[in-house]
Amino acid sequence: MTDSSAGQRVVAGRTVVVHLVADEGMPSVLAEWLTESLPSALAARVHGGVRWQVCSATTVLRINEDGDIPIVEIAEAHRDGRRRELVVLLTDLPRRAGTHPVASDFSTSGDAALVSVPALGAIRLRHRARSLVAHLVAHLLENDPRPDPETRRHSAQERMTGKLGDLLAPTVHISSKHEGVDMHLGLVGVRGRLRLLAGMVRDNRPWRLVPNLASATAAAAGTAAYGLITSSFWHMADFLSPPRLALISLAALAAMTAWLVAYNHLWDRPSDVGEREKAVLYNLSTLLTVLIGVAIMYALLFGVTLLAAATLIDSAYFGRELRHPVSIVDYVRLVWLTSSVGIVAGALGSSLESEDSVRRATYSAREAERRARAREREERRESSPR
Repeated sequence: MTDSSAGQRVVAGRTVVVHLVADEGMPSVLAEWLTESLPSALAARVHGGVRWQVCSATTVLRINEDGDIPIVEIAEAHRDGRRRELVVLLTDLPRRAGTHPVASDFSTSGDAALVSVPALGAIRLRHRARSLVAHLVAHLLENDPRPDPETRRHSAQERMTGKLGDLLAPTVHISSKHEGVDMHLGLVGVRGRLRLLAGMVRDNRPWRLVPNLASATAAAAGTAAYGLITSSFWHMADFLSPPRLALISLAALAAMTAWLVAYNHLWDRPSDVGEREKAVLYNLSTLLTVLIGVAIMYALLFGVTLLAAATLIDSAYFGRELRHPVSIVDYVRLVWLTSSVGIVAGALGSSLESEDSVRRATYSAREAERRARAREREERRESSPR
């Protein structure tokens, strides 16, 4: 029996190699960090009598025709066969088992596991990733004489309890229908779905929207600058109450978000009934990604415009025009109005951007790939004879 055979009991003093194979982006960043922090965690929580060697590699985890990542096949390609080797894949592809979002899979026969990074949520990613990978390694070494009891504790309903359950949200082990894969670790309940949604939005990196929408940013800045030097804007801002200004800014954010989503066809409308349920989560992540990106653009525009107003508009002249003494509050009200109008103009300016550039700015590479595959399936379904 070789060291790489499945189910082999780990002997103290032996070396166990854990290969972390990650998609580009956040999975790769997590994998690089885990190469330093994971060995001590595995020694403390899985087995302290063996030498843990952790290495990482970045690649594009291929997807098969069914839209799944062939865990065992990819894992086999990253082994050298000289020691007991475990392979953990990290991907930013959101995954589901039926109606449950999936955080991870594992195959004891293939000594391989998969982590879906979006299921870790938007905060404490490193801590959650380390705990989940340690949990998966414990499963792959389930015949080990010292498995970590914390990673194996379940409720009567087979839900995960203890530290891992608290970190990942309510979870449950689900039997897999995929060949070679033993179990899925699924997120259950509203909390689990919200955590996945937060992870998907973070993976889309909404802060990239501003630098990638040059035309929209230019239109917003130009309109705000025009408002600063136009006396009618001064009088209007002076007349409007703060609640109304807040309402205007919210309407402006909603208008630009809706325009970007609708004009660039970012909303999923699958014809298949089974896909519609999945599309709800993807559409929510798109909406939140764009909304956060637009809010960041608004905040940046507000800050730059306020600085410009303080530099360009003399307070004495400003007060003479408004016919009352002015303070910082009056400058803020003016900038508040001009920034809101600028954001609406930015929505129109975004029409000059190509749809592909907006998609690249909105989605992670994996999400863009998933949507491209979904569009291809829809096109094939519509073109096929009925």
